[in-house]
Amino acid sequence: MSKVTKNITVLPGDGIGPEIVAQAQKVLQAVSEKYGVNFEFTEGLIGAAAIDATGDALPADTVTACQQADAVLLGAVGDPKFDNDPNAKVRPEQGLLAIRKALGLFTNIRPIRTFNALLDQAPIKPERLEGADFVIYRELTGGIYFGAKGKEGEDKAYDHCVYERSEIERIAHLAFKAATQRRNKLTLVDKANVLETSRLWRKVVQEMSADYPSVEVDYLFVDNAAMQVILNPKQFDVVLTENMFGDIISDEASIISGSLGMLPSASVGTGSSLFEPIHGSYPQAAGKNIANPMATILSVAMMLDHLELFDAAEDVRKAVDFALDEGFATEDVNKAAPQSTTAVGDFIAAQIKDTVSA
Repeated sequence: MSKVTKNITVLPGDGIGPEIVAQAQKVLQAVSEKYGVNFEFTEGLIGAAAIDATGDALPADTVTACQQADAVLLGAVGDPKFDNDPNAKVRPEQGLLAIRKALGLFTNIRPIRTFNALLDQAPIKPERLEGADFVIYRELTGGIYFGAKGKEGEDKAYDHCVYERSEIERIAHLAFKAATQRRNKLTLVDKANVLETSRLWRKVVQEMSADYPSVEVDYLFVDNAAMQVILNPKQFDVVLTENMFGDIISDEASIISGSLGMLPSASVGTGSSLFEPIHGSYPQAAGKNIANPMATILSVAMMLDHLELFDAAEDVRKAVDFALDEGFATEDVNKAAPQSTTAVGDFIAAQIKDTVSA
């Protein structure tokens, strides 16, 4: 019987991207050997690497490869030479926005959980954190980031925030469905006491809640939510919010894990789904073999869930947990006895093949 084949488009990107993506591919190879799934990789350019090679932050052939893939694995995008050049006409981050648009990626899914081995590394008391496990559903293609913007003279500027019912409904359905598969609680984060768009979000979610009677729905203003994420993160299960609030809340929540290098994400929508760590390109560490690949590897676990390879996804998570429990990690996690990026990738891949039970 022939192997099942999954086509993965790999976008290593900039900075540490190529190094961490290489470790994620090792993990996929281990899954392939254990479960008999064939992963075929197609590599594409994005970000600064693409600008240097083609002048475009997202070349057309990269878009085509992503559209034809079963899933897309992204490393990181960004380069300080563009950050420091205010006259740059093309910037690496334009590639990220363009791929989201090309694939119709309207939802960013970011799981937030604690790791027992890292409880002491977060700047919050361990007893507040232990057992925290929630997921943020952030709307990704609307709101103030994509609304009309401009300037009137030198002293006045505007950014319009616009949402349509259909944009809210499509992500809310995903969030409600996720809640039914978790602990049946959904929290809408908004600013409905001030913003008309937030009042529309609240109205739509209230109406939709009738279709999900098992899900308890509560509502938090974003300022209170930002406080509650720190005071009592264990209260949350599924958090649903609009684009800018989601950007802020998810970055704030990232400290709960103990390291930015531990948090994966998925972006889903109408086309191929994209999986990437939440951290940036970390150019200071590029080429030094010190970057933490675990967020990228955990993004692969999310990819495997998406591909309905659930046992393989669980194996990846167990292997990462085992590595952390053994202290086999890069310097951001284990300063006393740090391991290299490649060593961590090898260790986790070996655990999947040899130790973790199917």
